[in-house]
Amino acid sequence: MNKKLSVIMLSVFIFSFAVNAEDKHSRDEVIVSPSVSLIDIPTAGVLDYSNFAVKTRFYNNGGVLAYMNVGVLNRMNLGASFMVDRLIGSESPVKFIRPEIQVKFRFYDGGYYLPAMALGYDGQGYYYDSKREEFMQKGKGLYLVGSKEVLLPNLMGNLGFNVPDFDDGYLYSFIGFDYNFEDKMTLILEYDNLFHSDYHSRFNLGVRVDITPNFGLDLALRNIGRNSRFPNGEKDKMERIVQLSTSFYLGSF
Repeated sequence: MNKKLSVIMLSVFIFSFAVNAEDKHSRDEVIVSPSVSLIDIPTAGVLDYSNFAVKTRFYNNGGVLAYMNVGVLNRMNLGASFMVDRLIGSESPVKFIRPEIQVKFRFYDGGYYLPAMALGYDGQGYYYDSKREEFMQKGKGLYLVGSKEVLLPNLMGNLGFNVPDFDDGYLYSFIGFDYNFEDKMTLILEYDNLFHSDYHSRFNLGVRVDITPNFGLDLALRNIGRNSRFPNGEKDKMERIVQLSTSFYLGSF
C-alpha cells in the first residue's frame, strides 16, 4: 500500500509542478500526446479523422496480438483486437482468443493548466484462461485518461483511472511517461493496475523507434520484477514483447 501511495503522490506532485514550472511554449500552445497508447496504458491521443492504424504485438511463447484502429470522427476512434496463442513456433495447440473492442473519445484538447482528456473503453486483456473464460490480466475496461507535457519539452505525462470489471466495480489507476527524442525515438515508462492487491500492479519499460513517420518498432519489458502466480496457477512473471505499428490515411468516408 505504501508503494502505491508513493506513486500516486509522485504523480500528483509532477502534474502540480508542471503547472507552475517555467514553460518554453507560449500560453496559447497546447501539447497533446501524438501516441494513442504506450505499452499497456492509453493516452489522451487519438487518430485523426479517416486515419487507420494497425499494431501487432509479439509476446511470450509465440503469441500474436493484433489491434486495428480507425478515426471515425475528429475526436473519436473505434477499434478491435484479437490474439492468438502459440501462432509462431512449433508449440501446440494454436489457440484463438475472442476478439475485443476499443472506443476512445477525446472530449477536451487541453490547455495551459489542464491536460487533454479522453474517455474510453478497452476490453483487451492478457493471459486468457479458457476454463475460467476470463483474462488473468484484465483489460482497462472503462477509463478516463489525461495527457500533458510536464517538466521538460517533449516529456509527456499520462495519468488515468479505470474500472476493468463492472461486476466488482473496483477503481484502478495507471500512470506513464514518454519522452521523445527529435521524432526518432521515444522512451516509455509506465506503472499500471494500481490501487488493489487482488490483481498485481505492473511496471513496464520500453523504447519506441520511429523507422518512418508512419511505421514504428517497440521493444519493451512488461511486469518487471514480478515472479508469482495468477489465481489459476499459471506463472505471472516478466515478459519481453515486440510491437510493430503502422498508420495511413484512408480518405474521406
